[in-house]
Amino acid sequence: MKRIRTIIFYAVLAVAGIITLFPFLWMLLNSFNSEGNIFSVPPKFIPDLLGTEHMFDNYLTIFKEFHWGRYTLNSFIVAGLSALGQVLTCSLAGFAFATMRFRGKNLIFALLLGTMMVPVQSTIIPEFLIMMRLGWLDSYLPMIVPSALVGSFGTFLFKEYYENVPPAFIDASSIDGAGPFTIYSKVYLPMSSSQLATLLIVSFMNSWNDLLRPILYVSSDKWQTVTQALTQFQSQYSAKWNLILTGSVLSVLPILIIYIFMQNYIIESSTSSGVKG
Repeated sequence: MKRIRTIIFYAVLAVAGIITLFPFLWMLLNSFNSEGNIFSVPPKFIPDLLGTEHMFDNYLTIFKEFHWGRYTLNSFIVAGLSALGQVLTCSLAGFAFATMRFRGKNLIFALLLGTMMVPVQSTIIPEFLIMMRLGWLDSYLPMIVPSALVGSFGTFLFKEYYENVPPAFIDASSIDGAGPFTIYSKVYLPMSSSQLATLLIVSFMNSWNDLLRPILYVSSDKWQTVTQALTQFQSQYSAKWNLILTGSVLSVLPILIIYIFMQNYIIESSTSSGVKG
């Protein structure tokens, strides 16, 4: 009976995995299809370009005719700087809330957590007006700066972890003459590698997949990101689905690779409840 339960368990997991992976596999296979073969009746699960000399025509097209390399670089710059900014500001804020005493700390932290319930769409108009007054439109800045500032999720993540660090670390460092920033950078920050990696991945993915800010702030082709570039393949009456799916594969691939190589940090961050000896 135990073996039967194990077989059923893994069978259910296999089915769930196939269902989860099917959209990506379908997208990947259709990136090797010609435009007319995607919606053929009956459906053809084997791409017509696969194994031919024109197999990579869709990929070559979006790189040569639609400058996909430039859009990918823009996305890496925006997502990378936004993620690094989040890591810096959230770790600093989390350290302050966890180790320092100041008037109104609990109220400020509660208000910060309350911002998690405020959708971006409700604040995007005043944000746009600020960016316009600063003269930052049609540049990287309006896509990076708002995302790089302190975030409620990251601050909560670091605060909860730093509160589990024994106060003896602060006492010992203070006796040695270390100030608050030295304690943060030399003692607390090296301990939180899992939290750093987790926030870096989450922030990078959120910025990479963001479409609202690029569409709102960027009008020049020079600054477009991959999510915004995907809209080029759609018109009012038609859509180039072979190019859309090819671009979608290329846009998903970087964050998929990053997540695969760093998923252990996320697991460790979610399961850690104290300081390891």
